[in-house]
Amino acid sequence: MRERDAGRGVTRRRVLGIGGALGLMAATGLSASAALARRPSITGAELRSAVPLPPPFQVPLPLPPVLKPVATSDGTDRYEITQRETTAEILPGVRTPLWTYEGTFPGPTIESRRGRPVTVTHRNTLPVPTVVHLHGGRTPADSDGYPTDLVLPEGWQEPHQQMGHGMQPGHGMRDPRAVVTTLTRSYTFPLDQRPTLLWYHDHRMDFTAPAIWRGLAGLQIVRDDAEDALGLPAGPRELPLMIADRAFAADGGLAYPALDPTLRVRPGVHEPYVAGVLGDVILVNGAPWPVHEVDAARYRLRVLNASNARHYELEAVTDDGRRLDLVQIGADQGLLAAPVTHRLLPVAPAERYDVVVDFSGVPVGGLVRVVNRLGTGRTRDVLAFRVVREAADDSRVPATLSADLPSWRPSDAVRVRDLAFRVGRMGGGHGWLIGGLPFDPARSDLTTGLGDVEVWRLVADVHHPVHLHLAGFRVLSRSGRPPLPHDAGLKDTISLRPAESVEIITRFDGYRGRYLFHCHNAEHEDMGMMANLEIT
Repeated sequence: MRERDAGRGVTRRRVLGIGGALGLMAATGLSASAALARRPSITGAELRSAVPLPPPFQVPLPLPPVLKPVATSDGTDRYEITQRETTAEILPGVRTPLWTYEGTFPGPTIESRRGRPVTVTHRNTLPVPTVVHLHGGRTPADSDGYPTDLVLPEGWQEPHQQMGHGMQPGHGMRDPRAVVTTLTRSYTFPLDQRPTLLWYHDHRMDFTAPAIWRGLAGLQIVRDDAEDALGLPAGPRELPLMIADRAFAADGGLAYPALDPTLRVRPGVHEPYVAGVLGDVILVNGAPWPVHEVDAARYRLRVLNASNARHYELEAVTDDGRRLDLVQIGADQGLLAAPVTHRLLPVAPAERYDVVVDFSGVPVGGLVRVVNRLGTGRTRDVLAFRVVREAADDSRVPATLSADLPSWRPSDAVRVRDLAFRVGRMGGGHGWLIGGLPFDPARSDLTTGLGDVEVWRLVADVHHPVHLHLAGFRVLSRSGRPPLPHDAGLKDTISLRPAESVEIITRFDGYRGRYLFHCHNAEHEDMGMMANLEIT
């Protein structure tokens, strides 16, 4: 990771280095399909469920409950969430143990307003430490969920052989800046940001992937008056859709190839899954291949890919083979300036897309399947909508959605950085590195000034969905060409493709402190692909 003068291009040496990284992956035992894939759906290895799976489009689509505040005072809404173990019927007739927020998967949704602070007190009754990160939130550093700012369960004893990144003892505790609490921690989110769909999830160092897999994920929605006035589909015609793949063991539990199934001592996964863990069951809001009854009207679908490693390319197809338009109105960080119409919509892990689908042209009784063009077999289906009635519809999609998108220009940048996301060696095994280094909470990787505009040039060996904490960004180019249609708007996660160079621009405003950027393939993140950003 090194700074360069603005305006200089990616060097030939840097581009040719991608091939070396791919060769290293093959040489170090990663599967050839994962190493050489140009299709992101196979950046990883798929687990196969050991229980019978239901047919698609039989289970109703659940909607996550909306959490009620326990108190409202001084302009702040206060919530309480208990992190606890439970069992739930995800597959019909099968009981599955889960780690949850407030006993549900996904966790309860928090509805919030722009500029109105929210405080959430989390109580950890799980058997391991946890950390909560509000993904996409403009959050002060002490509430951002830094991976070593642990909430310990009562009676927790640090395992003697605990090994973290770099294979050094002392998970979390070796970070001199870590703020560790026992049983509870309160996170404050000012929500001084554009209205959008956020999500909260566990962010414990080395163990984020299995914790999310076990159920620690939920939604938070930020709204404001300007968005409310646009006339977009609302109420029951606004649907949050958390898409996640999982696999099920013979006893009904969630299968996951952890080296330490207790998630206490040894991080990481077994060798075939180092590139990422894929499941063979597609869940939407915690239900397998669900179906939802809709009016013949417009619907707003707020899509989150909460999978650890699986990418999707979504397509809405009618009974007679017609493809419905997916009209994108928003990205990770809120509304676009104007709608963008897609037929196919790629969604990488942790990306969110806000789309409107019009069912008015589908006859009553018709089925619209949302399929994943990157899937095979059962993973090709995602969910379905059945049109059950004609209905009035006064919603609209305005030609102008938002006028408050930032207008940063490359000439505004005070520095340009090159950041390489590649496989490498870590602690005697395989790891995923940024700039050749695995994550170390005690090391400062990048420093920038509050208010600085920067251009980052990101280079990848295989597929890496890269997430930047605190700051949203705009995509300037992909390998010297214009951004893709789905790159529109303000984002906080960008899907890097193999041997691709992507330029983004951002401004580090908001708060000072220590933040992160990392790959959101959760297995890559746990195996080193994370770095520190200090805002001064």
